[in-house]
Amino acid sequence: MSGELFGENNKEGIDFDNVGKVAKCLIDLKKKYPIDLAVVIGAGNIFRGRMVENRDFDRAQADYMGMLATIINCLALQGEIERLGGETRLMSELNVASVCEPFIRRRALRHLEKGRIVILAGGTGSPFFTTDSAAALKATELQCDVVIKGSNVDGVYDCDPKKNDCAKKFETITYQYALEKGLMVMDATAFALCQHEKIPIIVFDADNLDNLDKIVAGEKIGTLINEK
Repeated sequence: MSGELFGENNKEGIDFDNVGKVAKCLIDLKKKYPIDLAVVIGAGNIFRGRMVENRDFDRAQADYMGMLATIINCLALQGEIERLGGETRLMSELNVASVCEPFIRRRALRHLEKGRIVILAGGTGSPFFTTDSAAALKATELQCDVVIKGSNVDGVYDCDPKKNDCAKKFETITYQYALEKGLMVMDATAFALCQHEKIPIIVFDADNLDNLDKIVAGEKIGTLINEK
């Protein structure tokens, strides 16, 4: 999910009412369906590495700042989930032992087996990768059935629907088509990894969190990206 979901009206900062809505949604999903949940949160509401693209600033340094910002968002989400009675574990690719566990694959799988919502912070732990890549990587490591990508649009289009009223929405496309046409609702690294591991991706409008329940229930929401 994008960190902008946690932001205030201008999509910046942290509005704990918005964080609480995401937390309640995740708790409700766990209660309603027999599923495991591993959650990756971005940090667009606080800081993105690409914010310094027009400055003579070390890009790796900027990306580490962005990864640290994801930990702040994940702490907020963990706090709200636990306030509402859910059980979580926060794990990070960056070593911040005072506030979260290091990501250890077997330990993460054990947390999932015990029914905990696993929140994954720190991106990939390396600069030059996005949280999309982190989500694809973690989905592969944790043997996830699907990557559900919360976007600011209701699926994948052939062009930007906010700039072109004639934009065509796809119900289903292949990874290869998305890569060839440059449909970058996720970055190319994430697409390529999911393609290689045959993990389907569902892109949906995260502004309406009810969509998550519908997706888990099997409804066709947003755009499905797979190998067929």
